[in-house]
Amino acid sequence: MHLGAPDRDAVERGVCLYLLELGPAPPARGGRRVPLQISVCYLVTAGAESPELAHRLLGELVFSAMEESEFEVDLTPVPATVWAGLRIPPRPGFRVRLPVRRERPQPIVHRVRFPVITQAVPAEALLGCVVGPGDVPIPGALVELPGLSLVTRTDDNGCFRFPRVPPVATLGRLEVRAKGELLALGPEALASEPQPLLIRLPLKED
Repeated sequence: MHLGAPDRDAVERGVCLYLLELGPAPPARGGRRVPLQISVCYLVTAGAESPELAHRLLGELVFSAMEESEFEVDLTPVPATVWAGLRIPPRPGFRVRLPVRRERPQPIVHRVRFPVITQAVPAEALLGCVVGPGDVPIPGALVELPGLSLVTRTDDNGCFRFPRVPPVATLGRLEVRAKGELLALGPEALASEPQPLLIRLPLKED
């Protein structure tokens, strides 16, 4: 096979492919990164020991090219200007156009993984007793942590217990209700009192 102008020496050697032109081609489909693509057009001629063998070889080349779905075979006569430009007399041949692709490498994406850091908030019990005048226990008093939507009542000894709550400084206020009275303790007051809390609820004397 000879890649060049189809001169006399090339014809005697067999098949000659001469690149006539380069052109654009529709972009290929598929894949995440579409390959680059152009169209090339070759002038195909053939030579052999006799004209009969040369014609047979040329016919086999035509049919083989037509079998390729991506090849476009052009059997129209080659313009005389092409032969004149090559400075050779016209001879049997055909043109074939085919795509040429160049794959584009996929960009390398480096994944950076950060460890998930979790910090557990310690939970602890909140204990206390509610008493009235003379430190008399108040049973059935309503004890509430509004910020946590937690509610309980004091037992017969006036004591209450929230089993698992965040640290006292983050609880918000504590509210105690009994016999029509309300006492609210803020976070600072809760943090300053040792546990169990002793909450003195001022009640009006009967």
